[in-house]
Amino acid sequence: MNAKKLTTWLAVCAIALVSARGARIFAAGESTHRTTLSLNGQWDVEDSVSPDAMPKGYSHTAPVPGLTHSAVPAFPDVDQYQSRELLSNLVDQGRYSKSDFEKLGNARGISHQQRNYFWYRKTFNAPAQAAVALLKVNKAQFGSVVYMNGVRIGEHDPCFTAAYFDVTRTIHWGAANEVVIRIGAHPGVLPENVSQGTDFEKNRWTPGIYDDVKLLTMNNPVISAVQVAPQLTNSSIMVQTELHNYSDHAIRTNVQQQAFERKSRAPSSGKVEAEVEIAAGQTKTITQTVPLAHAHLWTPDDPFLYQVSTSTSGDQVESRFGMREFRFDTVTQRAYLNGRPYFLRGSNITLHRFFEDPESGTLPWNEAWLHRLLVEIPKQMHWNAFRFCIGPVPDRWLEIADENGLLIQNEYMVWTGHPSWRGGYRDRYDTNEMIGEYKEWIRDNWNHPSVAIWDATNESWLPQFSSTIIPAVRTLDLSNRPWENSYNSPAGPDDPVEDHQYLFYSMAMEDKPGDTGEPSFKITDLESMIGPTSAVNRTAHAMILNEYGWLWLNRDGTPTLLTQKLYPRLLGDKDTTENRLAMQAYLLGGETEFWRAYRRYAGVLHFVYLTASDPKAFTSDHFRDLQKLELQPDFAKAMEQAFNPLGVYLSFWHPTLNTGEPQEFTIAMVNDEDRSRAGTLRLSFTSEDGKTAAAENVAFSLAPLGAESYTVTLKTPELPGKYSLQAVASPADDRDHPTISHRDVILKLSTAQNGQSDPK
Repeated sequence: MNAKKLTTWLAVCAIALVSARGARIFAAGESTHRTTLSLNGQWDVEDSVSPDAMPKGYSHTAPVPGLTHSAVPAFPDVDQYQSRELLSNLVDQGRYSKSDFEKLGNARGISHQQRNYFWYRKTFNAPAQAAVALLKVNKAQFGSVVYMNGVRIGEHDPCFTAAYFDVTRTIHWGAANEVVIRIGAHPGVLPENVSQGTDFEKNRWTPGIYDDVKLLTMNNPVISAVQVAPQLTNSSIMVQTELHNYSDHAIRTNVQQQAFERKSRAPSSGKVEAEVEIAAGQTKTITQTVPLAHAHLWTPDDPFLYQVSTSTSGDQVESRFGMREFRFDTVTQRAYLNGRPYFLRGSNITLHRFFEDPESGTLPWNEAWLHRLLVEIPKQMHWNAFRFCIGPVPDRWLEIADENGLLIQNEYMVWTGHPSWRGGYRDRYDTNEMIGEYKEWIRDNWNHPSVAIWDATNESWLPQFSSTIIPAVRTLDLSNRPWENSYNSPAGPDDPVEDHQYLFYSMAMEDKPGDTGEPSFKITDLESMIGPTSAVNRTAHAMILNEYGWLWLNRDGTPTLLTQKLYPRLLGDKDTTENRLAMQAYLLGGETEFWRAYRRYAGVLHFVYLTASDPKAFTSDHFRDLQKLELQPDFAKAMEQAFNPLGVYLSFWHPTLNTGEPQEFTIAMVNDEDRSRAGTLRLSFTSEDGKTAAAENVAFSLAPLGAESYTVTLKTPELPGKYSLQAVASPADDRDHPTISHRDVILKLSTAQNGQSDPK
């Protein structure tokens, strides 16, 4: 008998012996290993109306991860679905018939395509035999059903979390296999209690397997999940390991943990072991503490990563983590990173809206494009945070955030609005279903140091989320991250609340200014404000301003559906594309300075950095070239200054001043860094030809994380005309990179000055 046959014969005997002994406990008998086979790439795709009509042939291909609108050849009318939330919004704007909307009844929406399902197929060669094989579908919408070699394995309805399918009994080890995944072509096919995601401004609903698909093979006991919770007070990590025994006999095994530096692989801890016994078919969770001497903390400026290796007698998993703690404090109304106050600066990404953009294609999975989107541009803009708004992102996005230092407000796709809003699913959210979905969501994301805040809902009044859903799941997160829950009451004593300050809303949405009976906002009103005039969530909790502006323009400079009335009112007969883009940047930059200046917010996040842009869009982003990710220059220049950690806000907005008169100007400054800053603050008038017409210098000094205001008296120039009034802070330690706040002002001759007429 040759060696290969002998090995096979011994394996058969071992299997027979296991069967004969039944439930007897076995010590470590299988080798520790895990094989991961990526199934990403091109898949065959076909569509159907029926949920049971598996295609006999496939005539299209599409990328995984990706979206079905990237199929070749293209499917007609893919993405064409209108949700009830969108239709209700269109009714309110006079763009859809109220009677037609009422005919919807309880339907989720209207599909405008002749299909209900897409079927994805791929063949692959399986690795050598192991005890267990799991297929992981990281995220797919809308719902997924898996078939392996023609056998239906199971289904997973949630659209925003990972699904695991046990394919052990159907896989052909060491041979060719066929996997088929059926997804919904639109949200209307989902069970009524499952969250499809709600968005009142999403025009199209895009199906696809939009995250990785992997085959995992291993031996028992299987490591189902690993959670790593940093403990900074004693420089250690708490590692919680969930184990499952898929075999028909009990197993006794050692569970071993060891931490390493991610890049160098240098050991950061010794080995920590514990023995555990797991019955046949049992799931067991074990918690271990691993000391990390002299732990290197993770911050956006220094995103240092570790990796913990977890092993059993049959399985091994590597889990990345960062040593960081993030929280809010209600007493100080501040955010704290690793025990120190920390101010969030950044923007929003609404990826699920971007999916519907005509130019989106496969960009969300392009590594070079993602690096520029999430690393290069944010660093240029001084951003340290994003809200991933109204819908989760593929895992790779969070990995990039981990590796490069971004703090993420991670928001589930729930936006229902006020009970008075037409068409929302406020009464259709199944509490048990949402608890289940949020449990999976936490499991999928709990090891990412970039995930700093769980964001349960956007602009919603859903009391069950604060009273029941969040309390039911928050203890799963051993890092005890804060929860933000939009306009509902905070679920925890130190949870933050969101605020949305759309100062130009009335001017943009009223048929005539003053229609609401209240005066429309004027930009000069900022001179008498030191923060929000009102907040929907009136609490003493820390606030995050994660939406403001209402100044959206399409990428070509045309107004969106929400700003068509605004720019003619702002610009009058000068309402041109060039002037709109310049005005948008000017106002957004000044607003950003203002919201930061008085420390009323723990974080200021502009809305919106990436979203869809097309004639049907309600909002838009600021990219001049989406493929190259070139920002509109006026926006980039204004916001780079407005978000500088050394913040400067010139509290002056009047469009005109008289010539030759002394004026007092207030300049507010903030220091977001944990170091002192000092230097020269210069206030000057610069004429159109670039010459300084008047100037005054004062010294500034800011404590670490401090704020100060300065009053500067400056006589206006004698000559009338257009000027730029600039407040320029030049720090002594970096004079080559000043922070500039500027206002456009026209100097006029007063009536007392020789009776001369004003310049035009």
